[in-house]
Amino acid sequence: MKRRRLLAALAGAGLAGGGLWAAQNGMPGVATEAALPRRVETLSAAGSEAGEATVPTPDTVTVVDLFATWCDPCDEQIEILGAIRPDYEDVSFVSVTNERPSETLTRAEIADWWDRNGGRWTVGIDPGSDLLTAFGADGLPYVAIADADGTISYRQSGLAGESELREQLDRLV
Repeated sequence: MKRRRLLAALAGAGLAGGGLWAAQNGMPGVATEAALPRRVETLSAAGSEAGEATVPTPDTVTVVDLFATWCDPCDEQIEILGAIRPDYEDVSFVSVTNERPSETLTRAEIADWWDRNGGRWTVGIDPGSDLLTAFGADGLPYVAIADADGTISYRQSGLAGESELREQLDRLV
């Protein structure tokens, strides 16, 4: 009988702990827009300067692309974004990876990947996955579009097509 009470107490603690974690970190696939905007470290790469950026960009329509260097569809997403970007000069484009720079993947290697894949706008890192959590992203690539007030008007987990992105941007600019 004592063992059952102990197991029940441990199970309850696990549920409470899980609830606390979810309250602090958000649930995958569930946006916590109150956590936006977020600051991310930016890298020195083609079209990007080392420093920090606010995501989404304040007072600007912003396309946010969440990617990883190991993600094959992310390569294609960068290509699609690169194709539409010249037509939307007043729109901010920001791509962010949640990969953690280390000895096996350095900031320079992320920047090299960025250059090879044709990225020519701000690229950043979010090693704590705070941005990923704030958007409720449950897969990569993940694209979101925020209006100038920072309200998310579009989300796509998985590859976002060129015509769909253009349609969404045309509504906002």
